[in-house]
Amino acid sequence: MVEHGATYRPGEIVPASGIYQCESGCGHRHESTDVKGHRFPPLPADCKGAHWVLEQATQHR
Repeated sequence: MVEHGATYRPGEIVPASGIYQCESGCGHRHESTDVKGHRFPPLPADCKGAHWVLEQATQHR
């Protein structure tokens, strides 16, 4: 199981379906809902971070 707070780079395979947030720490809140087995999208243009962080795992049925 993937742990809350685990980080992933854009283009990596999503290990668990869930809601991911960019980890820039800039105070903005860019989220992406991703499905296990798909690839992570690019980070938003104004995001200064380098990773997506798992915020909440979800069930994929």
